[in-house]
Amino acid sequence: MKNRTDKASRDFVDALARGLDVLLTCADASEGLTLAEVARRTDTTRASARRSLLTLVAKGYLVSDGRLFSLTPKVLALAAPMISAPLTRNVQPVLDELSNRFDESFSVAVLSGSDIIYLARAEARRIVSLNLGPGTRLPAWCTSLGRVLLADLPPADWACLIPPVLAQRTATTKTDRTLLMQELRRVAEDGYSILDEELEPGLRSLAVPIRRQGGQVVAALNVGTQSHRTSRDDLEKVFLPALKQAADIIAPAFY
Repeated sequence: MKNRTDKASRDFVDALARGLDVLLTCADASEGLTLAEVARRTDTTRASARRSLLTLVAKGYLVSDGRLFSLTPKVLALAAPMISAPLTRNVQPVLDELSNRFDESFSVAVLSGSDIIYLARAEARRIVSLNLGPGTRLPAWCTSLGRVLLADLPPADWACLIPPVLAQRTATTKTDRTLLMQELRRVAEDGYSILDEELEPGLRSLAVPIRRQGGQVVAALNVGTQSHRTSRDDLEKVFLPALKQAADIIAPAFY
C-alpha cells in the first residue's frame, strides 16, 4: 500500500502538521517570534498558531517570555539520533579526509521541503559568518547543495519549493524566478552546481548529487571556499572530480 502523506489522506493529522510547521518556523528565528509572526509565517490563524505554540511550550520544546516564543534545548533530543546515526558516522570520515587534503570546508545535506538540512560537515576554517553545523537549515534555492537537490525534481515541483519572492542576499544573488529555473535546468544537465557569491559575499561553492542505486538523488555534497583563492575553473578542474569520487563512496550510507 502506498504511503500517503498529503492532505487528501484520511491518515493525515492536520493538528500535528501545523504543530511541526510552527516548531520549524521558530527554529528559523533564534531571537524568538511573536504569535502574530508565527501565524503569518505559517499561513494560519492566530488562534490555531496560539494552540500549537502553547502545546509546544507545555511539552517543553518552546519557552515564552509572554511575548516571544523560542526553542528550548529539548529540541536537540529530536536531532541527536540522526546526527549520531550510522549514516553520519560513515559520512564524516570522508568529509574529514577531503578537508584535510584540500584545506577547505565540505558538507553533506538533504532536502526538507524548500530547505536543506546539513547532516555532516568538516570545516577547515570559518569562511562565512553563517553557522553551518549539523541540523542547520538554509533555503534550498540559494545554496549549491539545494540547487543540486532541486534540479533532480520534476520542474513542476519547483514552483512550490521556490519562494514567490527571492531575497537579495548579495549583489549577485539570482532573484528572478525564471532565471533561477533556467539555472536549475542547467544544473540537471551538467550534474553539478556552482554558486558564486550568491549566498554570502566572498563565498564560492560547488555541489554534486549523491545517488542511490538506480540514480535517485538522496543527498548532496559540496565544498565551500573563498572566491579570492579558488576560481570557478579550479572548482571544475580540481574539486569536481574529487567530489564525484567522494559522492560515490558516501552513497552506500544512504542505501
